Amino acid sequence: MMEGKDWLSFFIGVIVGSMGALPLLHKYVGIGPAFFELSFLPAAIFAYIMAGIGFYLIINSFIEITNSNPIGWFSFLLAGVILVTGVLYILGQVNIISGVFALKFLDTIAPLFYHAVFVIEGFFLMIAAFAMEM
Repeated sequence: MMEGKDWLSFFIGVIVGSMGALPLLHKYVGIGPAFFELSFLPAAIFAYIMAGIGFYLIINSFIEITNSNPIGWFSFLLAGVILVTGVLYILGQVNIISGVFALKFLDTIAPLFYHAVFVIEGFFLMIAAFAMEM
């Protein structure tokens, strides 16, 4: 039976996936109103959201792994890469790290990158809602 944590994971996945899919649909397909691009949010906040949701996906992945679900390992590795990418970008923005580890090249493709990552994170959070029960 689905528990509260499962439904929370599912609805966070829907919200995060929508934060990625709706801007991509508006920008590249032309579907939806202009506010779908989320231009009212500062671009710097997307890195914090990406890192936070990556951490939340790691927590869900631990539950999946303890339930002997094979997708938990893939979800864990993906969440780890997303979390490290988000944290490195944030640390580069506040000048704690520099060079190639600051991920300055993401500034040129930041909106597309963040929206694509949000779609992936949302998809895996929705999978985690059901995989945590198996």
